[in-house]
Amino acid sequence: MKRLSMRTRLLVSFAMVATTGAAAFYIAARVLIPRLFEQRMGTGGPGMGAHGMTSQHDAIVSAVNTAMVIALVATLVGSTVIAMVMSRRSLRSIDQLRVGAGRLAAGDYATRVPHPGEAELADLADDINHLAAALADTEQRRAALIGDVAHEMRTPLTTLNGTLEGFDDGLFTADELRSTVRTEVARLQHLAWDLAAVSRAEEGRLDLDRQPCDLREVVQTVVDAQRSRFDNARVGVTIDSPNDLPAVVDRERIVQVISNLLANALAYTPAGGRVDVTVSSTSSGLRVSVTDTGRGLQPADVERIFERFYRTDPNDHTGGTGIGLTISRAIARAHGGELTATSPGPGRGATFELVLPAR
Repeated sequence: MKRLSMRTRLLVSFAMVATTGAAAFYIAARVLIPRLFEQRMGTGGPGMGAHGMTSQHDAIVSAVNTAMVIALVATLVGSTVIAMVMSRRSLRSIDQLRVGAGRLAAGDYATRVPHPGEAELADLADDINHLAAALADTEQRRAALIGDVAHEMRTPLTTLNGTLEGFDDGLFTADELRSTVRTEVARLQHLAWDLAAVSRAEEGRLDLDRQPCDLREVVQTVVDAQRSRFDNARVGVTIDSPNDLPAVVDRERIVQVISNLLANALAYTPAGGRVDVTVSSTSSGLRVSVTDTGRGLQPADVERIFERFYRTDPNDHTGGTGIGLTISRAIARAHGGELTATSPGPGRGATFELVLPAR
């Protein structure tokens, strides 16, 4: 059933009020005035002469005045009833929206407001329901974040605790203890840095130290550094790039982006698969593409994977805390570039494309 807009409802209300007034005056003119006039003039009819004319004039005026008063009272009563009915219906819908918004403010993200009959209020109800769904999703991911952080912290803390106990029991030497402590503290620091980077990225406070460099050399360095991991996982990795691609970027930040993309591709590409890295120049800037033959993406996940702590599979911790792609896109945009993802579909791999301005 098609919903009427508030504008249409108001027009209908005004039309009903006007119709009520017109009907009251029409009835007064066609029914009341003649009867009242006859009553004023008496059954014998009006007299003749000046006195008769005066009496006739007074009778007409009295009849019209009385009919006008009756019509005015009828119009006021009818208009008041119509206004009360229409306003009550509109206010009922507004009250439902207000109650729903109050429940959302109180943290009840499962709240959904019904669709009112008015088109504008129905659109507002849709917005409130979409907001409720987004808040519920955010709350779910916030709870998942706590679990993810706890999961990420549990392993190094358990290792540190076990190593300390082993050292106390004489199972580890001081050098072994120092080595383990450095490694696990580095893992905790990396987690803390990632969380801080997400916070700065969302606030637009990523600091960049732009310096001239060769983008091809930067990407080659990252690929070489991770090649042993690919070999151990039996995943092939290739790089295709021209000899020289000058760029003015924050080298460490771009290294972080490329490292995240390669680690992500490796995590989701099974043994025997392949990851191809292509570095090229375009008319508008520079491009780095990382294409894998891994599990691929659902169409709905192509954009959502860049949301903080989002996982295509909530039970899968293969990709770490789920903030690497969020940080990577923030770094790309801080450079004036962009990071996007495409995929033919599940099981058919994915391509991540980093675009940077030439200068």
